[in-house]
Amino acid sequence: MSRGSDAEREFLEAYEPRDYPSIAVTVDLVVLAVAQGVLHAALVRRGGHPFKGMLALPGGFVAPRESAGDAAARELAEETGLDLGGLPAHIEQLASYSDPDRDPRMRVVSVAHLVLLASDGGALPGLSAGTDAASAAWHPVHAVLESPMAFDHATILRDGLERLAGKMEYTTVAAHLLPAEFTMTQLRSVYEAVWDTQLPAGNFTRKMLPHLAATGRKTQPAVGAPAALFTAEQRHIHPPLSRRRTGPAG
Repeated sequence: MSRGSDAEREFLEAYEPRDYPSIAVTVDLVVLAVAQGVLHAALVRRGGHPFKGMLALPGGFVAPRESAGDAAARELAEETGLDLGGLPAHIEQLASYSDPDRDPRMRVVSVAHLVLLASDGGALPGLSAGTDAASAAWHPVHAVLESPMAFDHATILRDGLERLAGKMEYTTVAAHLLPAEFTMTQLRSVYEAVWDTQLPAGNFTRKMLPHLAATGRKTQPAVGAPAALFTAEQRHIHPPLSRRRTGPAG
């Protein structure tokens, strides 16, 4: 064993973690999905103190031998019944939140995750509250942001919305909120739900077509004309779309 290894072993044997302030780590999840043309977030109502009875993002403490990603999947299943392993979902780390006063119990740093859940625009998966959540339900994002939330969860939810809305300008990330094959109308509905605006159909189609792959298949609706089906790879949109409000489409 080298001298460097001996020195490191001696250092670690003498090291005392309790000499430093303890900091807990949590995870919080911004889970988004579109239904009936409205962007929804999976939220829980806290069953205990602090912030008892207030809306909150699903989440909780990271266990000593657990990664933040594993904790996120576990907490989401425990608090809402959603199983990331069995759902068509895209998950990515959003940001860390470390304000010293964000949690009144102790110093807590949260690693937030953004989860995009695919749906056909109809009904969303049912939620079932567990652990310390009194209830779990889907809430319209743009409306709930006007209400108070526990901890700094309104800020985290707003940041998650902004991350998604911004990336939709220059990538095809919106496809993660849709089935593997989708119509142009379904894709435009996602953009309108996230951006909280209406987009001219013809202009949207013209800008998006070069960035999608046509399947050659069409929907077979009971009423109305068939619509072409597309798929999307994770790719950049150039030139990027504009998020400015356009008003009602004519």
